Amino acid sequence: MKILLHICCAPCAIYPLVTLRENGHNVMGLFYNPNIQPYLEYKKRLDTVNEYAEGVGLEVISHDEYPMEDFLRSVVFREEDRCRYCYYSRLRYSAHIARRGQFDGFTTTLLYSKFQDHEMIRSIGESLAKKYRVKFLYHDFREGWKKGIKISNDLGMYRQQYCGCIYSEKERFYSKGRDRF
Repeated sequence: MKILLHICCAPCAIYPLVTLRENGHNVMGLFYNPNIQPYLEYKKRLDTVNEYAEGVGLEVISHDEYPMEDFLRSVVFREEDRCRYCYYSRLRYSAHIARRGQFDGFTTTLLYSKFQDHEMIRSIGESLAKKYRVKFLYHDFREGWKKGIKISNDLGMYRQQYCGCIYSEKERFYSKGRDRF
């Protein structure tokens, strides 16, 4: 199958890409992540994806746009449900590109992370697959979690410590009631 792989970051792409290729799929990457803030973090992740892709012969679609405002407008006052919107917006764009590019299906590296809600991602992906008439390929890539981490460390790859949005960055550092400063 010709598969479009939505890529959230390079470390998360390693195991899914290997698995998809081992299963005989022709894979192209897509970097679309308006949730990532600040811009320097976004740029660092995009640069790392491009560097990795070049090394493994993966063509990656990306744009020079940084539509952070769209993400923020859509989650403000709905912070508790921000992940649903985040998954939906990125998978919707992936399904759109997959349909337009005549791919047989699409999937996402979000399915590699043990920190993401797989059932929500699967449900959204399958719903969008029906809407866009392109297959959503669900695979639980978490099975290769440790292998992907080892490879990314061996490559000296930049590994971020939060999913990308400002809310997750806050959760990484701030805990209510803890001494600050």
